[in-house]
Amino acid sequence: MPAHTADILVIGAGMAGASAAAHLAESARVVVLEGEDQPGYHSTGRSAALFSETYGNRAIRILTSAGRRFYEERAGGLAEHPLLTPRGVMVFALPGQQSRLDAAWAELAPLDPGIRRLDAREARALVPVLRPDKVVGAIYEPGAMDIDVHGLHTAYLRQLRRRGGRLVTRAPAAGLARAAGVWIAATPEGEFAAPLVVNAAGAWADRVAALAGLAPLGIVAKRRTALLVAPPPGIAAAHWPLTIDAAETGYFKPESGKLLVSPADETAVPPGDVQPEELDVAIAIERLLERTTIAVNRVERKWAGLRSFAADKTPVVGFDPLAAGFFWLAGQGGYGIQAAEGLARCAAALIEAGRLPADLAALGLDPAALSPARLRH
Repeated sequence: MPAHTADILVIGAGMAGASAAAHLAESARVVVLEGEDQPGYHSTGRSAALFSETYGNRAIRILTSAGRRFYEERAGGLAEHPLLTPRGVMVFALPGQQSRLDAAWAELAPLDPGIRRLDAREARALVPVLRPDKVVGAIYEPGAMDIDVHGLHTAYLRQLRRRGGRLVTRAPAAGLARAAGVWIAATPEGEFAAPLVVNAAGAWADRVAALAGLAPLGIVAKRRTALLVAPPPGIAAAHWPLTIDAAETGYFKPESGKLLVSPADETAVPPGDVQPEELDVAIAIERLLERTTIAVNRVERKWAGLRSFAADKTPVVGFDPLAAGFFWLAGQGGYGIQAAEGLARCAAALIEAGRLPADLAALGLDPAALSPARLRH
C-alpha cells in the first residue's frame, strides 16, 4: 500500500484544483498533486481575468454569479486585498461589425439593466484613443470588474492548508491505476492513494484520463498571447474599460500603470510551457495601431498562457460514467477564474451529495450540461 493516503486526490493545483480542494478539505482528507514547482504556473498565473456576469453561455453566467459574494467578501476574509475592482467592458464595432454589435446587444441587454448602448461619439468619450473612422458604435458594461487572480488563488490554497489539506509540488502523475476500489497515482514524490481522484489538470486533463485508461473527452489547449506597452503620455488611461472589438479580434485594458494588449488569439497547441509567438505579438500591435492613436515604441513584457476548452465551451464537471471514482473538473477555458467559486461548489456538492448546490439548481443549472457523459459517445 502506498505510504501516502487520502480520501481524495486532486490532480492539478491551478485555480480549478485549488478551489475544489479547498472546499473538499472541509470534510475530507485531500492531497493535491501539482506537476510544477509552483501551483498555477501555466494558466492561472498568466491570466488577466475579468468578472462579468454577462460573459459566456447560460451555465457560465449562473456559475459566475454564484461566486460574486464570495469574491466581494475577499474569499471569506482569506484574501489580503479586494479581489474585485471596477473596470468595465466596452465592446465596439469596427466598420462592417454593426450586425455583430446588434446581435450582442440583443443578447446582453436583458441580462444587465446597467448595460448601455453607445454611439461612436460616446464610445470615443469613454476611450478617447479610438480612431474616429474605426468605431461606429459600442456596448458598455460598467459593472464588469478586474479580478486579482493571484489573490484569489492564494486564498484558496490558504483555505486548503487551514482545513488540513496537503499540496505536493513537483509531483506530476506518471501513472494512475485503480485496484481494490482505490486509485493509486505514481509520482516522482512517491505513490499516493485515495478512492476518489479529481482530474483538474487543465490542458493535461485528457492525458491524465489516458493514464487511467480512459478515452479523451477532447479537451483542447489554446494559446492566448498578451503584452504590456506604455500608455499614451499625458492621457489618464487608468479608468478606461477593457476595450474589445465586436468580432473579438483584439483588446486592451489598463494594467498596473501600463496597457495590456492581446490579439485575443485561440491557437490550438499541445499542452506545455507555451511562449508567445512573434507573429501573434506583431498582430496585436498592428491591430492596436490600426484602431487607436496609441504609439508603441517597445514591448515591455510579453507572455502566453493556456486556456482549455471542451467542444461546446462549457466546463466539464462530474464523474466519468466509465470509471468509478474518477471525477472531471476541466475545460474551464476563458471562464475558469470568474466561475471558479461556482465550479468548486458544484464539484464539492456532486462529490459529497451527488447533486448540485440547491441555489444553483434553482437557477436552472443542469448537471447534465456539465457532465462528462455529454462528451462520451
